[in-house]
This record gives sequence, structure tokens and C-alpha cells, in this order.
Amino acid sequence: VDLSSCCFLRFDDIKEGDVVRHDGKRSDGYLEHIFKHAAKELFGMDVKEITYKALKNKDFQEVTLEKDGETVLRFAAAYGFRNIQNMVLKLKKGKFLYHFVEVLACPGGCLNGKGQAQTEDGKPDKALLNQMEEVYAAIPVRLPETNMQVQQMYQDWLEGIDSKKVQETLHTKYSTVNQTANNLDIKW
Repeated sequence: VDLSSCCFLRFDDIKEGDVVRHDGKRSDGYLEHIFKHAAKELFGMDVKEITYKALKNKDFQEVTLEKDGETVLRFAAAYGFRNIQNMVLKLKKGKFLYHFVEVLACPGGCLNGKGQAQTEDGKPDKALLNQMEEVYAAIPVRLPETNMQVQQMYQDWLEGIDSKKVQETLHTKYSTVNQTANNLDIKW
């Protein structure tokens, strides 16, 4: 393989001041960014702030967008295995109302994960968690679609933003999978 003609994204030139984050209050996922982007692209609505509504507990929350009195977007954040399991059960029963779900294994989200600092008794260090959230919130926001490295990747590797290669590589369709007798008997 002749690598001399290949295009590579270079991240070694990035300086500390170049670090940016996605839109959202915490480092968890991209729910807030995707919600705002979908509202703008699909419904022409410019959403500045989103409001999370806790459902059964603080780790299962919902975000909705209403237009002309009708709910047009319904997103959820499901953190922790108990909430993920409940979400899968609703999906299997056909009672799944969400267009997008952000799933994280750690209750409380990524910053609250087991890999983070804990007190001597093994509990999350709330003061450190708050400090990490403040540090993260101080990082400037830059939307992924304005990132020059991402734009270059679309051009060099994916043949443009609306190309057939983008559709094949980054998009998927889901269909129902029939249960077989050879499953691992996981009871979701």
C-alpha cells in the first residue's frame, strides 16, 4: 500500500486551547446536540435550552419538542443497566415512544462512572464530580459540523457530506429480528 498518497487527519498539532466540547451541560452523550440539530433541520425550530423531565428516576429522563400542540420529537436518556433493561422491555412490548435514546451504563452518567474518583468508602466523590462538571462546562462549545477536521474527513474519506458513501457508512436501518431457539436466554 502506498501511504504517500493517503490523506490522514492530524491531531498532533492540536493545542490545549483548541480543545472543544459538544453542546450540553455535561460530558455524557450528544443527546442535547442531536435534539437541537433535529429540531432545526426537521422542524425549523431554533431550540436554545432543553428541559429534561425525570420519569421513573433521575437516570431515566425525557426531552420533547412540541410544534402546534403536537409532540414531534421525543428523546430519552437512560443511564444505568436497570433503566436500559426497562427501555428494552418497553421496546419489545411495542410501547417505545422515543425517536432517540442516549444509553450510558453508569448511573448518573459518564462522570459518575466507576473509573472516576471515589471516597474511601467507595462512594462517588460528589465534590470532585461537581468540580469535573464545572471544568467541562468551561470548555468552549464548537458544533461538530463546524469542526474543520470533521469536514476534511467527509471530503477525503466519505466523498462529500451527502454522498452515497456517507449513507452506506454512517446510516443504518433497523428491522425486527425473529427470536430463535438458539438465543442465550437473556431475559430482558
